Amino acid sequence: MKRRQFLKAAGVGVAATAIAKPAIAQSAPEIRWRLSSTFPKSLDTLYGAAENFSKYVSEATDGKFQIQPFAAGEIVGTFQAFDAVSNGTVEMIQGPGYYYYGKDPTFAVFADIPFGLNARQKNSWLYHGGGQELVNEFLGKYNVHAIPGGNTGTQMGGWFRKEIKTVDDLKGLKFRIAGIAGQVLQKLGVVPQQIAGGEIYPALERGTIDAAEWVGPYDDEKLGFAKVAPYYYYPGFWEGGPTVHLYFSKPKWDELPKAYKAIVESAAVHGSMDMTAKYDARNPASLRRLVGAGAQLRPFSQEILEASFKAANEVYDEISGKNADFKKMYDSLRAFRNEEYLWWQVAEYTFDNFMIRARARG
Repeated sequence: MKRRQFLKAAGVGVAATAIAKPAIAQSAPEIRWRLSSTFPKSLDTLYGAAENFSKYVSEATDGKFQIQPFAAGEIVGTFQAFDAVSNGTVEMIQGPGYYYYGKDPTFAVFADIPFGLNARQKNSWLYHGGGQELVNEFLGKYNVHAIPGGNTGTQMGGWFRKEIKTVDDLKGLKFRIAGIAGQVLQKLGVVPQQIAGGEIYPALERGTIDAAEWVGPYDDEKLGFAKVAPYYYYPGFWEGGPTVHLYFSKPKWDELPKAYKAIVESAAVHGSMDMTAKYDARNPASLRRLVGAGAQLRPFSQEILEASFKAANEVYDEISGKNADFKKMYDSLRAFRNEEYLWWQVAEYTFDNFMIRARARG
C-alpha cells in the first residue's frame, strides 16, 4: 500500500514537472532585437556602451535575449534613428535627445542644454527628481519608451582657429554647433553650422568653419583637431552633463516579460556608470598628450560665460512661451538645479576647490 502511494505521489510530481517546464520557458522566451546606435564604432566609449549593454543583457538571460548593436549608418543614419524606433523599424536605438531638436526643442532638455546640470545632478534629476517620468510622458506621443544609458560628464568648449577673448570675437564666427546651443550662441553673433563628425577636420583645415565642438580630450584626440585649430576652450557650458538615452519601441517594450525589463534597466545603469567612469579615467592622459602636441588650452572668459548665460535664459523663456512640453520639463530641471547647487556649494565645490588648489601647490 505504501509503495503504491509513493508511486502515485511520484507520478503527480513528474506530471507537475512536465507542466512547469513550458511555464518557465514562456517566462524566459528567446528574443532577438536590433539596436541602432547614433555613434560610429570609432567612438569606443559611446558606441562601446551599446556593446556593453547588449552583452550584459545576453549574459544575464543565458543568451535568451539577444540584442545586436549596429553603428550609425549600418541600418539608419544618426538623424533618422529616432524615426526608426518610433515607427518600429528597429526595436531600440542609442543616442542623445538633442539630435532631434528639430522635431521639438523638448528633446534637448533631457539630453542637455546650456547651463543645465552636471552628470551626477542629471542622473539625480532623472532617477529621483521626476525627470525620467517627464521624459517618458513626452516620448509617449512618439510611441517610444526611454531609459538613461550613459553620460560623458562635462564636455570641452571646442577647437578654434583663433583666440576668443570677448563677446565681439564671437560675431560672425562659423562654429560647428547645432541645436539649442547653436540657437543660444546665435544671439551673440555666432553662425551655427551642423556638420557630421567625419567632415569637421577638413572643414576646419579649409577654413570653411572657424571652430568646432565635439566631446572631450579622449574622443577629440583621435580626430587631430589641434593641427588645424590649436585653441582648445573650456568648459563646454552647453553640455555640462549630457545624457545618452536608450530608446525602445513602446509596443516592443510593453511585450517584454517583467524579468527582462528588470535586466534591461539594470544593464542600462551598469552601462551608464561605466561610460562616465571611462571618460573620467581616460580624459586626463589625453589632455596631457593634446597639450604636448601643441593644443593651446584656454578658458572662456567671464564676459563670454555671462553673456551666454543671459542669452540661454532668453531662449528658454522664448521657447517656454510657445511650447508647453518644453516649459514643463525645463521648469522641473531648473528647480532641481537650484536645489542641487545649494548643496553643491556647501560640500562638493568646497572639497573639489581645496583639492585643486592643493594639487597646484604640489
